[in-house]
Amino acid sequence: MAHTTLIGRQSQAHDDFLLPPPNPAQRVDVVLDPRDVRRLEIHAALTIAGIAPMPGDLEAIEHLSSLPHSVHTALHRWLTAS
Repeated sequence: MAHTTLIGRQSQAHDDFLLPPPNPAQRVDVVLDPRDVRRLEIHAALTIAGIAPMPGDLEAIEHLSSLPHSVHTALHRWLTAS
């Protein structure tokens, strides 16, 4: 087994650095549509429950996110109940 080294290349460990925390004053004011918020919350609830959506499930998630908030609240409660 041959051992190879990178000649002339410094270790990348010195290139690592921490990014500064975000500045709240530089945040972009974006208001998400409630339907988009519900869609993201459904994805989060499914992820927390360990349920990976199948490709065909995306249409169902889209339809569920268009339902009223009360339906979404019940769905979220069902998915997060232990």
